[in-house]
Amino acid sequence: MPLALLALAVGAFGIGTTEFVMMGLLPDVADDLDISIPTAGHLVSAYALGVVVGAPLLAAATTRMSRRSVLIALMALFVLGNALSAVAPGETSLLAARFVSGLPHGAFFGVGAVVATGMVAPERKARSVSLMFLGLTVANIVGVPAATAMGQQLGWRATFLGVSAIGVAAIAALVVLIPRENAPAPAAGLRGELAALRSLPVWLALGTTVAGFGALFAAYSYITPMLTDAAGFADTSVTLLLALFGVGATAGNLLGGRLADHSLRGTLFGGLAALVLVLALFPVLMRTPVTAAASVALLGMAAFVTGSPLQLMVMEKATAAPSLASSANQAAFNLANAGGAWIGGLALAAGFGVTSPALAGAGLAVLGLGVAGAAWGVDRRGGAAAVGRERVVAGHVPEEVERVRG
Repeated sequence: MPLALLALAVGAFGIGTTEFVMMGLLPDVADDLDISIPTAGHLVSAYALGVVVGAPLLAAATTRMSRRSVLIALMALFVLGNALSAVAPGETSLLAARFVSGLPHGAFFGVGAVVATGMVAPERKARSVSLMFLGLTVANIVGVPAATAMGQQLGWRATFLGVSAIGVAAIAALVVLIPRENAPAPAAGLRGELAALRSLPVWLALGTTVAGFGALFAAYSYITPMLTDAAGFADTSVTLLLALFGVGATAGNLLGGRLADHSLRGTLFGGLAALVLVLALFPVLMRTPVTAAASVALLGMAAFVTGSPLQLMVMEKATAAPSLASSANQAAFNLANAGGAWIGGLALAAGFGVTSPALAGAGLAVLGLGVAGAAWGVDRRGGAAAVGRERVVAGHVPEEVERVRG
């Protein structure tokens, strides 16, 4: 694997850290700005909105730039957003800064995935994407706890200055490690990139992402009350247990990348089926501390096995212009975050029990399997039609056509 993937992983590490650290800093930010914790929670939503808006917008706006230059510019915007967060004087300015911080997120992963796969042999494409995503999953194990501790000891503003420093290191790594010839400007231009989004297979792949990762966030958004109220853990143990999720996500990400290089579709179906099983068993697994801890790690593993296959599938369905479609997939991840949390909350508010969000997630994972199956069916019909056209062109009329003629 080329060393240039390290530069992408460093950028992903910084992005993963700033995305999730706000959850741990909400009480500190609320106290400092004299706002309520629910109001401070809007800072999480502002970042997610930035991701959804920025992913397709920035990918479309930079279609004439070399992908290397795009990655560097996106990381510079990331540094700016976090630096503005560190010096924001009030709630409104911090909301705006968090929105700016989220803008480069989706486009960085989208364009980065295209660059990563372009630097390796075809049989290693999924693995290269998983190594870039490794920075994101490791951030949940190391970056977020360290940044949260920094904020609690030195103040939340110091955390965002530290994340900005990670961004500067990522820019340096991108400049040094990614050769210009390995990340040229896209050939299709904006019109070609937009044309890719008119493809039904692309939308089915994006739909699989929304349903599959919506299943994850339906449960994970409410994992703390499950662990404390159902499994009986103390509040002080939750941080360590969430690190188990990061360990499982890292293992699943690496496993998914390796397996998808052998069978992309098989890995996707297997990962979604495993996610259905894990989520359906949550009410049972949450009855004892040991099985509850194991379920957190299994949830991360089952969900992130599908990460690389989903990203690669979107790119393969838009082979002529993958950058915009790949970035749109990152927007789909964040729509899954918001939508999954909302659906899980509906189950909880309806009084179905503290573990009911996991069962709602299992239903979403089943939906994801259905969408993935529909995509597989469209691919098979498209492949059969292509074979028929080739046989007609070669002068051999398919049997179906002969029967119609007869």
